[in-house]
Amino acid sequence: MYRLIEWWARNTVAANLVMVGIFVAGSIGFLSMERELDPQVRFPGLEIIVPWPGAAPQEVEEQIVSRIEESVRDMDAIEWVRSTSSEGLGAVYILAEQQVDFTQFMNDVKIRVDSISSFPRDIEQPRVTQWVNRQEYIRIALHGDLDERELKRLAERLRREVAVLPAITVVQLFGTRREEVTVEVSEEALLRYGLTFSDVADAIRANSINQSAGSVRTEIGTYQLKVRNQADTEAEFSDIIVRQTPDGGTIRVGDVANVIDGFEDEPILATLNGEPAVLIQVMTTEYMDIVTASDSIHEWIGNRRDTLPSGAKLTLWTDNAEDFKGRMETISGSAFMGLALVMVVLLLTLRPQVAFWVAVGIATAYAGAFVLLPSVGVSLNMLSTFAFLLVLGIVVDDAIVVGEGIHHMSPSTNGGVEASIAGAQMVAKPVVFGVVTTIIAFLPWIFLGGSTSEFTRHITWVVVLALAFSLIESLFILPAHLSHMHPRDMALTGRFGRFQKGIAQSITRFARMHYRRIGTFCVQRHYLTASIFMSVMLIVFTLFGVGWVEKSFMPEIESDEIIVNVVMPEGAPYSRALEILAQMQAAQVELEEEVNERTGGEGVLIENWYTRSRRDSVIAIVKLAPPEVRDMSAKDASLRLRELIGDIPDAKEVTVNYTLGNNEPGFELSIRHPDLDVLRRAAEDLENKLRTYEVLYDVRNNLESASEEIRLAMKPGTTKLGLTLAEVNRQVRQAYFGEEVQRLPRAGQDVKVKVRYPVESRRSIESLKNFRVRTADGREVPLLSVAELEYAPGIKRIKRWNGNRAVRISADLKENIRDEIMKDLDENFFPEWEKKYPGIIRGAVGQAEGEQRFIKEITGLYFIALFAMYTMLAVAFRSYFQPILIMIAIPFAFVGAIFGHFLTGTTMAIFSYFGIAAAAGVVVNDNLVLMDYSNRLRDKGMAPLEAVVEAGVVRFRPILLTTVTTIVGLTPMMLERSIQAKFLQPVVLALASGVAIAFFVTLLLVPSMYAIGLDIARGFRRLKSWLKARVFRRKPAPEATL
Repeated sequence: MYRLIEWWARNTVAANLVMVGIFVAGSIGFLSMERELDPQVRFPGLEIIVPWPGAAPQEVEEQIVSRIEESVRDMDAIEWVRSTSSEGLGAVYILAEQQVDFTQFMNDVKIRVDSISSFPRDIEQPRVTQWVNRQEYIRIALHGDLDERELKRLAERLRREVAVLPAITVVQLFGTRREEVTVEVSEEALLRYGLTFSDVADAIRANSINQSAGSVRTEIGTYQLKVRNQADTEAEFSDIIVRQTPDGGTIRVGDVANVIDGFEDEPILATLNGEPAVLIQVMTTEYMDIVTASDSIHEWIGNRRDTLPSGAKLTLWTDNAEDFKGRMETISGSAFMGLALVMVVLLLTLRPQVAFWVAVGIATAYAGAFVLLPSVGVSLNMLSTFAFLLVLGIVVDDAIVVGEGIHHMSPSTNGGVEASIAGAQMVAKPVVFGVVTTIIAFLPWIFLGGSTSEFTRHITWVVVLALAFSLIESLFILPAHLSHMHPRDMALTGRFGRFQKGIAQSITRFARMHYRRIGTFCVQRHYLTASIFMSVMLIVFTLFGVGWVEKSFMPEIESDEIIVNVVMPEGAPYSRALEILAQMQAAQVELEEEVNERTGGEGVLIENWYTRSRRDSVIAIVKLAPPEVRDMSAKDASLRLRELIGDIPDAKEVTVNYTLGNNEPGFELSIRHPDLDVLRRAAEDLENKLRTYEVLYDVRNNLESASEEIRLAMKPGTTKLGLTLAEVNRQVRQAYFGEEVQRLPRAGQDVKVKVRYPVESRRSIESLKNFRVRTADGREVPLLSVAELEYAPGIKRIKRWNGNRAVRISADLKENIRDEIMKDLDENFFPEWEKKYPGIIRGAVGQAEGEQRFIKEITGLYFIALFAMYTMLAVAFRSYFQPILIMIAIPFAFVGAIFGHFLTGTTMAIFSYFGIAAAAGVVVNDNLVLMDYSNRLRDKGMAPLEAVVEAGVVRFRPILLTTVTTIVGLTPMMLERSIQAKFLQPVVLALASGVAIAFFVTLLLVPSMYAIGLDIARGFRRLKSWLKARVFRRKPAPEATL
């Protein structure tokens, strides 16, 4: 190492060429990085979708879901299996462990699913696909005075146009119905002509076809034989012949049925600002460039608006590229401002030559990181960009320590290259081990499981690579640049020179006079000093544990959208959904009137108002005006809107969300049990208990409410008619669910063609009672003569978790005291509740589940990381005790972070721990510098206590500079008030406050603990001497006896 430092210090050409090469390669790497707002989350999970048209949820659960679950039960590397059984569809979701070979895992699951031979015969082909967590990042609204078909087909054309734009791959529509051709058969017409549903269905299958019949090869050429008779319009379907009559006539589909080329039988109403609308959503992909995609969209909209049909409009609602640019401007602006402030501090305390090359070293470390970031899959996003700001204070530390070392050795070595070599070699050991320990402090974030690591690794890789290149720059390139510095350069002249010299002398004078006296006092009263620091640490940790600082897994950050979602109960009529929609629209009008009245007609709160109503839900998406324009926060606006909407007593669930990213309730629990009735009763008891807490509101569960169903049961004696329950069910299913006869290819989509009863008949119980069943010999008998109709409660959807039926219970919190509620439940409710319902399993879900998993994983990983740090330092310093002194500042970085969050009222979130890790790296580096120099002084013969105090005096300025530059570099971000900065401020606050507290730990507590260590060592030596003298003293041999 020392020879390498000497070689590079003497070869400035090599150092400059390497630096230029790093800048060139870094520029290429920067330009090749993907650009996205947030990191793309890649789950090691897959979903198995099995459509079974017309099947009840219980049938789907028993015959599809349970068989899939059983087939994969014995597979290794499965974290959990969840499933949903709904009407006509089974879905199984499998999450694999993070380290699994996912391609092989997915192939194994496919083989097992394909090998299931007991599936019902009429299911569709099971689809096994990887989870794709696509997020919407551009939203375009197509709206205007158009009917549903015109709007849908125009939206589909626009969707295809957008999908081929540069940097865009996945585009989908929201708020539309699937097209469907329905052949509504008249029961009276069938009776009149003596036909059945099957006759009509078979006729369409047989005559509406496009099919190849081979080819004829002749001497003059080859002729393809084809049948092209695929019906596509209402007239073409109506013209299909069902049967020839004996008198030569024909019965066509149009004689017995009404053909409707329309939409599926699920009513929907979607509007934007009162006009019919369809949303065109551009979704994230694995590889993307959000800025290029945005530019393409803007250009396309500008050109396409002029060619739209009359009455159609295009509105660009959401463009996350604008958020991306805003966040990048915020972070980069804070970074450049922080760097400028750091430069000011360096210029005021170091010679301009040293300050300049230290700043160049920071840029070199950043450029080096850009060289390798694309190869490790890190994109240019909010987190990775912020990581460069986070690492600024750490990167500058290495350059400051080396620059200070060279500056310190200049007078004794006559400056120049010898000073560079001696100074760099003097601090090489603490610098190298400081960088390595900091890298170790960040590595646990790469090895986290689940989706958390997909976010944290973007910060970790930036820090690790920047630190690695910072080490290279500070030990091999910086000494070469400072090798031209001579002692005569230290004679600063001019007003600025005198001012800078005054500051430098003031710091040195403070260290020699005041710090020496304070340090000596602390070392002489080392037990008192250590007791004070340890007491503060225990008090802060205790207060943190009891809720002194508010904690949340993810911080609550306001969005510029409010989403209101009303979930309807099972069986609710569509008319009720329209009534709720009107109620929400009236609330919107009233809210805007209040804003106009309050602002004199000049205020703007809502830019766009989108609604979509269906039978099962009503949703409203409110686009708010920019924060600087409106006079209400998103939170206040959402609370007022919810108040104006009023009560919706028959709604199953009403949620209003105004936060960015985190849409989960504040309180959630999951309970599981194989018996659905037991599960329902247990959930009801738990909900009633939760409603007794005043801080909880909107308590709800995701267990589908029971809906009444009609069950068919055969009457005795019907077998003589040749009818079975299966045959009766088939005929009823044809009439009411419909029989799919074929699918038409239209605009890249399949349009189903179904034969069934008219809508009016399918919505009448009387039509079911009057339904006639056809026997094998062609006779028709009333349904009620062969079957009984039984009314019974049913269920719409069944959820399972690891083979057990599951229900999720959630509520919103007025105050963030979830831990206190859980503690009360654990002590006063769950013991008796679990006795009442044996076999019930409960667990945390959502944010609480993620928080528990995160704490468990990060705790274990940091135990390993701390042991690795200790082992490395123990080997380097050849001591068991000195690594403890170096690492003792780490918990105090945590203390400082807690104290900083408390003073500013900031919620401590997951990314706060990133700041603590960064602070730990800074303070370990400072302690390494202190202990290494103390050991050098001891080797020269200085007394241990005098050496540790003298080391603090000599290294006071670099330790002070690392602390000040770290805090100053982060100050612009801490003072930032934009929404973009709120997500990142806990990290910055944790780092700045942790470093601030650790400054005093390094200079006061570490010397005191060093003195305590000497006391302990003396005690062991005395004990050893006493044992040798008293216990192991050789006794005289006994006299010989006869």
